[in-house]
Amino acid sequence: MAELILKNATVRGELTDIVIDKESGKILSVEKSPKPGRDLQGATVIAGFVDIHAHGFIGHDVMDGDKLPEMSAFLATRGTTAWCPTTTTNALPELRAVLRGDKPRAGAHVLGFHLEGPYISHQYCGALNTDYAKTPESADFAGLEREIALMTLAPELAGAMDYIKKAPFPVSVGHTAADYELAKAAFDAGANCVTHVFNAMPPMHHREPAVVGAALISNAYVQVISDGIHLHPATVLALYRMFGSERMMLISDAISATGLADGNYMLGGKKVIVKDGVARNEAGALSGSTVTLHDCVCRAISFGIPREEVLKMASETPARYLKIKKGRIAPGYDADLLVVDAELNILETILCDQLS
Repeated sequence: MAELILKNATVRGELTDIVIDKESGKILSVEKSPKPGRDLQGATVIAGFVDIHAHGFIGHDVMDGDKLPEMSAFLATRGTTAWCPTTTTNALPELRAVLRGDKPRAGAHVLGFHLEGPYISHQYCGALNTDYAKTPESADFAGLEREIALMTLAPELAGAMDYIKKAPFPVSVGHTAADYELAKAAFDAGANCVTHVFNAMPPMHHREPAVVGAALISNAYVQVISDGIHLHPATVLALYRMFGSERMMLISDAISATGLADGNYMLGGKKVIVKDGVARNEAGALSGSTVTLHDCVCRAISFGIPREEVLKMASETPARYLKIKKGRIAPGYDADLLVVDAELNILETILCDQLS
């Protein structure tokens, strides 16, 4: 068995060795080994980030259909080792074509697609294009279910509850006008997450706890954009104290402007203006972010959440949500690793299927 042994790695504050099976890409052990290997000289190693909600990077959009290799390569340099390319609400033939597209063989792993629509509320569409919004039908993506990692859906739509019950993939409540009772019914039916919590949904009120309140008592997960723009830093901290690192997942919600300068871009067929790094459509609504998950991690730490908890919410928790063996430095898990300095600057990215 060929092994990659990372010697003298600092993992969760302790100096140890990481032994990896090069053929499977799995971690074999995290303990001192008598065998020789590559000396990291005490450098810190953390699990690679898992971004389950991102629309695009470096001028490319997931809906382009053929730019996943470029985006995956970019992400690997920014610490995201696995991701769910996220569609916008679009025509069914175009969405089906994206789902059928080839997956990249290098860079960050594609875990399957996140369909953000077309089953969305007109009232809470956010930056999505309601021209293509529709009610859920099982025939829409028949035969392509295995390509879908998760779906965002508004539970108030006709047929939505039945769709949730039968869906073979996780369903996240979002872009919805649902009140507390309806959201609670959706979670009882099998939905288990909230898409970019607080954004594109009714606000939480002390007499109407809405989607957030229903998620809290239903043990659902929440996706949080911790860029400091979509949510006030105090709100991000409050969400952490409400849901904890077991149920709170950091996402980027990045669009094609990420990694590029201010200017005009497109998202879901609509113009987006990026000024001072903030993306808005022509009506002034926030239209995704221009940050990577690494940026969100650093900002969440600056908001007062403990570093190890933040790292967990960007790696282990989303991986557990998708039921995949990533996001942890432990035996049996994929060796998707980041070598970082004290400020979490990325020195090296190690991908389990691209070991040298």
